[in-house]
Amino acid sequence: MSMQPERPLDQIRLVGIAATGYHGVFAHERRDGQTFVADVVVHLDTRRAAASDDLAHTINYGELAERVAAVLSGEPADLIETVAERIAATVLAYGQAVAVDVEVHKPQAPITVPFADVVVAIHRDRHRLPAAEPWRPPVGSAAVPAPVPVRAVTAVFPQVPIPVGDATGPVRTFSSDVAVSVPFAPVEPVVGELVSDALDAAPAEPVDVVLAIGANLGAAQQTLRDAVSDLARVRGLTVVDVSPLARSAPVGGPEQPDYFNAVVLARTTLSARDLLRVTQAIEQRHGRERLEHWGPRTLDIDLVVYGSTLAVTDDLELPHPRAHQRAFVLEPWAQVAPDAVLPGLGGGPVALLAATAPDRAGIRWLALDWLTAPVLPEPAPLPEPAPAPAPDAADSPAPGPVTVRGPVTAPGPVMAPGPTTAPGPTTAPEPDPVSRPTHAAAPDAPATTDGPVPLAWAPVRNTSDGPPGSWPT
Repeated sequence: MSMQPERPLDQIRLVGIAATGYHGVFAHERRDGQTFVADVVVHLDTRRAAASDDLAHTINYGELAERVAAVLSGEPADLIETVAERIAATVLAYGQAVAVDVEVHKPQAPITVPFADVVVAIHRDRHRLPAAEPWRPPVGSAAVPAPVPVRAVTAVFPQVPIPVGDATGPVRTFSSDVAVSVPFAPVEPVVGELVSDALDAAPAEPVDVVLAIGANLGAAQQTLRDAVSDLARVRGLTVVDVSPLARSAPVGGPEQPDYFNAVVLARTTLSARDLLRVTQAIEQRHGRERLEHWGPRTLDIDLVVYGSTLAVTDDLELPHPRAHQRAFVLEPWAQVAPDAVLPGLGGGPVALLAATAPDRAGIRWLALDWLTAPVLPEPAPLPEPAPAPAPDAADSPAPGPVTVRGPVTAPGPVMAPGPTTAPGPTTAPEPDPVSRPTHAAAPDAPATTDGPVPLAWAPVRNTSDGPPGSWPT
């Protein structure tokens, strides 16, 4: 069967949309403003609109131009990269748009050498979504017309007496056969949070999520075990698998102990913001206090990935904005899901990101079955052997050199090198696999004096004690 080559989509181009904005990192840019210019190319299929001659099947470019200008003159941002993402999100909010190219020009940028223009150009589509929210009209302002025209319908209402003024005033009746807009005033004040964006909406189907857990105060390993159990008991959240436990050096912040970190793979029917609230409640239950930025903590639970959602809001950013740089998240995640991919800006194959993470050298070790078998305590450093006293040549003959390799479990004669016909003394029996040490040295990790003795690298967990993802109840 021959495959027809994919044809390029049609385009709507808006070139030179200009507005005064207040974007920039300098105070005078935020105070005085300057001119910003945007060029937008919308990729879509215009055949249906052309065949029907109906605006409902295409994009109203006049309206789109107003929205792009509103982004340029709207909420200030430090970077024009952020402005470009907002414009792309605004375009892709139209269902007819398949992809968009955005160029944001800053011709008056504060540069000390002669230049013609500064341009940030991006391409976004339904697979590589923008890292921003679409523009929305400010609260209390006049609503911008919807992308698709809405046909007006004349509603017929019976004549209803409506009291006007005080209770003793006249009662008027209004004609019924008119098109009216009837706002409904609430009977009593409603206390609650206004649903303002997609992060408050529950998904139609369960969504795959990735949670990163960490702790470095108190009984950190037991706290993480309890946190996994707490997550498993949340209604609407199903724990699918749990990664090995990583011990890692702290990144940023004050001087503090090493962290224990793990990754939890789960599926949920909760909204992203509801899941955030659940994780924050579990943190508080374990004594989490936010006293210092990047400071030590009894428990930290981060929502790293929520399906394929890309969003930046005041309280939640998805995916986690620093996940692609954190080996203590990427390395455990790659162990439990070798083919995982981190979406969004800076994302990619998790295993590859783990191999190139800036803090990779801080991974001390990985513990495999940390949920079902205790992690061995840190061994004390071995003392330096004391030098043997030199023998008196008059009391004993000088023996030849003898080399002993490996631990000696019992005193006995030193065997001369060479083949023997009888087996030598047997060593201690191999311990049961369940009680075998569960530490594994991270690949290419530097040798440390405070970590356990490295064992053979094991890229998967021993699941002999239960199915993958099992945890103690």
